[in-house]
Amino acid sequence: MVALDGPSGTGKSTVAKRLAMALDARYLDTGSMYRAITVAVLRAGVDPTDEAEVNAVAEGAKLVVGTDPSAPGITLDGGDVSVEIRGPEVTLAVSPVSATKHVRELLVAQQRAIIADAVDAVGGIVVEGRDIGTVVSPDAPLKVYLTASADARAARRTKQDNAAGRESTLDAVLKDVQRRDNYDSSRAVSPLMAAGDAVEVDTTELDLAGTVGALLDLVERRGLRVTG
Repeated sequence: MVALDGPSGTGKSTVAKRLAMALDARYLDTGSMYRAITVAVLRAGVDPTDEAEVNAVAEGAKLVVGTDPSAPGITLDGGDVSVEIRGPEVTLAVSPVSATKHVRELLVAQQRAIIADAVDAVGGIVVEGRDIGTVVSPDAPLKVYLTASADARAARRTKQDNAAGRESTLDAVLKDVQRRDNYDSSRAVSPLMAAGDAVEVDTTELDLAGTVGALLDLVERRGLRVTG
């Protein structure tokens, strides 16, 4: 079990998927689960800051999360929302939804079940998010906190958005990165922070291969690679 935490734009998703593939492990993007609930909230016409209404929507939402790192995917009430969860409306609304205590309790329970199933079935899983090492799996044998400068993260996110056909500008993305950082770090429930025993890896000057290589080295040094 590798817990990979950090703010948006550090490359967590790409790095986690590559690491999982290199280890023949499963992969879980916990952020996609909060985004899928946000899609449900928006579809229901509910104010993302209305905790009671958000809780009601979350209770009725049926999520199925793929754990194949080459094609993870996520469905909401039987429909694929893999593209929809990355839209600008969801990005703006996901912070208050994910800060809701009951929503986090529901999804953390699901995440723990997925982790246990993956460890039993294939021997391991790489899990990425913002509270994996501190809340979801505090006993994870390897906790990594990925970080990078706000400017570097905004540049990466802008490039990613444009490549996916989502119109964005560096200035707008930088403001959103800073907004998310402030919101996620200051929320009362499961604030974004590095676990006390996490290894911090700064990706500002690292490319994808360099970051994955650094994490593989940590896995090897901890003796966590599953063979046979």
